[in-house]
Amino acid sequence: MSREQKILQIDPRDNVAVALADLQEGEAIAHASGRLSARGSINTGHKIALAAIDREHPVIKYGHCIGTAVDAIHPGDWIHTHNLASTLAGIEAYQYAPQTHEIPPPAVASLDFDGYLRADGRAGIRNEIWIIVTVGCCNPVAETLVREAGAVFAGRAIDGVFHFPHPFGCSQLGGDLRNTQRILAGLVKHPNAGGVLVMGLGCENNHIEAFKAALGDDDPQRVKFYNLQEAEDEIEQGLVLLETLIERAERAERQSLPADKLVLGLKCGGSDAFSGITANPLLGEVADSLVQLGGSAVLTEVPEMFGAETILMNRCTDQGVYEKTMAMVNRFKSYFMRHGQPVYENPSPGNKAGGITTLEEKSLGCIRKGGRSPVVDVRGYGEQIVTPGLNLLDGPGNDIVSTTALAVAGAQMVIFTTGRGTPLGGPVPTLKVSSNSALAAKKKRWIDFDAGRLLQGESMAALSTALLQLIADIASGRDQCRYESMGSRQIAIFKNGVTL
Repeated sequence: MSREQKILQIDPRDNVAVALADLQEGEAIAHASGRLSARGSINTGHKIALAAIDREHPVIKYGHCIGTAVDAIHPGDWIHTHNLASTLAGIEAYQYAPQTHEIPPPAVASLDFDGYLRADGRAGIRNEIWIIVTVGCCNPVAETLVREAGAVFAGRAIDGVFHFPHPFGCSQLGGDLRNTQRILAGLVKHPNAGGVLVMGLGCENNHIEAFKAALGDDDPQRVKFYNLQEAEDEIEQGLVLLETLIERAERAERQSLPADKLVLGLKCGGSDAFSGITANPLLGEVADSLVQLGGSAVLTEVPEMFGAETILMNRCTDQGVYEKTMAMVNRFKSYFMRHGQPVYENPSPGNKAGGITTLEEKSLGCIRKGGRSPVVDVRGYGEQIVTPGLNLLDGPGNDIVSTTALAVAGAQMVIFTTGRGTPLGGPVPTLKVSSNSALAAKKKRWIDFDAGRLLQGESMAALSTALLQLIADIASGRDQCRYESMGSRQIAIFKNGVTL
């Protein structure tokens, strides 16, 4: 992209362009098809009409329809919520039309990293001790244990002791209880944890014996359990158990591992109009490179596939994967409708302020994180991926719920693109990529990588190589995400049912 460009037409089929800087009323603008004048002020990131668009005719961006014109639109008009409406409604009929896409060679020759090979064959990129509570009532004790451990075990050869607070595990029934158990079990088994202390209260629905049944087999030397109601001094007992876990974890050593041991979670949040132009396509290039090198990438946020789902469906490797994708999308649409909510109830206010108007527009930018690789499998919420390559994961768009689900699916790291910024940090290293350089300059404590440099003329190939190198450095422990130095760790669990 040229520094001199005022607007950007993303696809030759588009009848709109994106303002690369604030446009003033009457400002003359050159573009590929000629010249036009702005019919009013248009903010950076917002859309300008390149041609006349009749009422109820499609508005095209990314080469696809992002909605229809509410009124007649003239060349040079600002296009946003006042004159553009979503076309999304309810459940749709789909038809599998397989498509393959040419994918360039990987941006790097290899993506080996120094990680911890675990007993189940997976790799960790951190060697941490995690405290998992079966019920939210235990959170204060877990927080105290983390503080005490910071003093008692300072200087030990681990990457820290962490607790992920949550409010669930008691007064839950049915699917909600199963979701809580699946997510917590996935965290217990996560390879970034060299040892796990599971803390129960003793009277909760998700009591330790019930949770053990949901957890299944695990190494009793790696996972320790105790009930607070049974302990005379819960802090003292907790520290004794942590000492045992730390002694074992300290014996693990980093070793060189190939890219096929790496799983990246793909996430966006606080998006702006440049997210689908810079950060998300960059992440798509990274995902394609990783997949070609034998690794895996996981794309979730199902409601932010609405309006772009057929692109993913037609990249499915076979009819079975297509049908799983179709079922996942329709199941989420039914969930919206069951609660009396329209399926197009998105973008957020922040997205709209940044220039995104409809859910179709947001979704078409969102799925670009998945690159052009074939979709090899679809996994349910709380499930771990089993097939190398690009996987789809059932889950909502909510940032912390989906980031948690990506970790449980097996991602050792989440790459999180953002146009407006967020301090969020999930249970695994969460690398923030800004869609614009202004955000990267303003929020140095939040942003790890600036994809906005694409708008200043830097090449996609150069930035892909640089981001892959940063990923390898963070995976190898040579570097940290900004959020790790802040000590921020959060989880959230999807809830949809009755609380007693």
